[in-house]
Amino acid sequence: GVTLPKHFHHGEEAFYVLEGATVQMPGQAPRMLATGAGGINVREVPHGGFHVVGDKPLKLLTVHTVDKGKPLYPPAP
Repeated sequence: GVTLPKHFHHGEEAFYVLEGATVQMPGQAPRMLATGAGGINVREVPHGGFHVVGDKPLKLLTVHTVDKGKPLYPPAP
């Protein structure tokens, strides 16, 4: 039931789905984010903004490489 707000990073974020779940983006149908999926969110590109639906939790492993002194995840404009 958690919402991951839309945000960006002053650097790169690599992610790996440890335990998949159903997520829903605003105005879109729910979709499964599968265990084992992964990717990279590139510098200063907004991402996130989804809500975990159903009773199965989403577990992600993320690694961030961001500019020193900058906030980790400011909200997207």
